Amino acid sequence: MPYTLVSFHAHPDDEALLTGGTLARAAAEGHRVVLVVATTGGAGPASRDVLARGPLADQRKAELERSARVLGCARVAWLGYEDSGMADARSGADSAFAEADVDEAAARLAEILREERADVLTIYDPAGGYGHPDHVQVHHVGVRAATIAGTGVVLEATLDRGALQRMLRIVSRLPRVPAGFDPARVADLYTARETLTHRVDVRRHARAKRAALAAHASQASTDSGLRLLTVLLRLPRPVFRWALGREWYVEHGRAPGQPLLDDIFASLTR
Repeated sequence: MPYTLVSFHAHPDDEALLTGGTLARAAAEGHRVVLVVATTGGAGPASRDVLARGPLADQRKAELERSARVLGCARVAWLGYEDSGMADARSGADSAFAEADVDEAAARLAEILREERADVLTIYDPAGGYGHPDHVQVHHVGVRAATIAGTGVVLEATLDRGALQRMLRIVSRLPRVPAGFDPARVADLYTARETLTHRVDVRRHARAKRAALAAHASQASTDSGLRLLTVLLRLPRPVFRWALGREWYVEHGRAPGQPLLDDIFASLTR
């Protein structure tokens, strides 16, 4: 039975990093996939060469549309807020998403959930994975919107902290990987294995996930060096498939247990 998945994100490229394989898999299996993005990411870092091509927000919006096509999304919707910037470098925009009224933003998202008759909504974990203010706001707005719209299944996209640390130990030893990929840096980020509910196998869709990441060319580097996206795209394809071939979720209202679920629509069929 086909379902409708709405995946809610803060900025362009977030959809590829945390949920790209899940979206590609759902679309390939015949489900409707809708991507909703709160901001165009205009406060993100970028090199001078990128900024010389025009407004960063416009570039990132176009990149998101390309990524969505690669992943098989049927619709892309924008909530219309401004990128808030990082916690230590806020953008100061009047319509920054992190400063938006939660009920107002949730009403915008809930309207889309109702239009689409969404069966499943993906958001982020309560800490926004690594604490970005817009990611934290995605969690709050998403939970509220699901309540308003009556969307029954809400999945927090996250990472298995232990798996992430193991991946970083290996990736940090590869040639040409910049400093900063220390496993100790993620010791308190994302989610411990014992609280997860889903581990979704997306290895068959690694090619689509990789292409979606590559669509976000403006995020490849800054004037001070390479960024995570470029490091991931430089991984040999078998390593990429191993490192990014599973995606992780915590489902609201479902107790953690073993084995972890591989189907984001499992709660709709029980």
